[in-house]
Amino acid sequence: MDNRLEFLIAAWGAQRAGLFFVPVNWHLSAAEATYVVNDSGARAIVASAQVAELAMCVVAQAPELTVRLMVGAAIGPFESFADTLLDFAADRPPVEPNGYPMFYSSGTTGRPKGIKPDLPTTPFGTPLILEPLLEALYRFGADSVYLSTGPLYHAAPMGWSLCTQALGGRVAIMDRFDAENCLAMIEKHRVTHAQFVPTMFVRLLKLAPELRARYDLSSLQVVVHAAAPCPVAVKRQMIEWFGPIVYEYYAGSEANCFFAVDSVEWLLHPGTVGKPLLGNPHVLDDDGVELAEGEIGQIWIEGPTSFRYHNDEAKTATAYNDRGWSTLGDVGHLDGEGYLYLSDRRTDLIITGGVNVYPREIEDALAMHPAVADVAVIGVAHEEMGQEIVAVVEPADGVVGDGAMEAVLMGHAADQLARFKQPRRVIFTDELPRLPSGKILRRVVRERYGDNTS
Repeated sequence: MDNRLEFLIAAWGAQRAGLFFVPVNWHLSAAEATYVVNDSGARAIVASAQVAELAMCVVAQAPELTVRLMVGAAIGPFESFADTLLDFAADRPPVEPNGYPMFYSSGTTGRPKGIKPDLPTTPFGTPLILEPLLEALYRFGADSVYLSTGPLYHAAPMGWSLCTQALGGRVAIMDRFDAENCLAMIEKHRVTHAQFVPTMFVRLLKLAPELRARYDLSSLQVVVHAAAPCPVAVKRQMIEWFGPIVYEYYAGSEANCFFAVDSVEWLLHPGTVGKPLLGNPHVLDDDGVELAEGEIGQIWIEGPTSFRYHNDEAKTATAYNDRGWSTLGDVGHLDGEGYLYLSDRRTDLIITGGVNVYPREIEDALAMHPAVADVAVIGVAHEEMGQEIVAVVEPADGVVGDGAMEAVLMGHAADQLARFKQPRRVIFTDELPRLPSGKILRRVVRERYGDNTS
């Protein structure tokens, strides 16, 4: 579904029925969305009329979907979501188990993988991991008004919206992010809590000073950001604007850790993502040896929670070491006071506008085009988006790498990939660097084209 109230109603229904529920990004292509639905083993689908074309494509290729509900005007094999709800009594059932979201996250192979936790063993109404954190750390409660600025199919917007409601608060949902409209909604709804990604901060800061001053933001108590590294200069400006109510956290959909830092701490430790509130971090080298403070290595988490990647035992195995510690694949270091600093967000990961994109999937989409001999995709620094997706292409024999060919390849990518995964530029090169084994030297590609892409 697009961002709408019924999204949360459907999520609550699934949670109160003790089910796993899978939010599906409606910007995906039909093939990508169908893969997620079929891989998850879903038996029911709830879609909105606004994305009916995609929903119809998915249903046509997903025979296991025996329950098909549509918000708005139901078409084809879908039944009306609203009419279906009318058929049920308002009485609570005698047993309400707790369900849980199952998010899909792209892997290094390019195929999304379901992050499957264990279902809670407690009845519905028992607080889950996130609710006590939000209540204690950010003072969420019955008087809270949370502004959800991002797509509800992402973990944080959906999870924080549900938690706000679980704690008695209200949620204001943006259908899409617009900087000035964001300020208008804060004023209109007297928003107390809002969450952003750094790209949104950049767009807010680009508003003219007189436009910023037009809106009453005095209701704000907590401004939270996450999902991608925030430039130090951008965060300083946000703290200067909003005051010391800007908070940052670092976590993953795998729910194996949670680091947090407030404005005062961050100004004393600029660049940190905070100290651990869930999980005990260890920084290890490639041989599994624990590194001293300040030394950069892979971050491993010793903690009480576990997860697995659905239908992928190999990927699950690589997420744990011989001590049972788990990793999100990120690299960084700890300082002497226990604050964590990230150096990279997974080796090849591109984070654009707060969204995680892996190069392999884009490379696979371009590699089969007859004009392409070889291709590598990298993320190049971008002032607003954080990173911009750039495809470095070695043309096939006889193919001229010029503006016309760039347009052809961009069009091909648009047919194969969701918009947020499509390259924004194509650079042509005589030869891409590879090892004799065939493995691409992505580090060399970044060095050649990451800073000078003219």
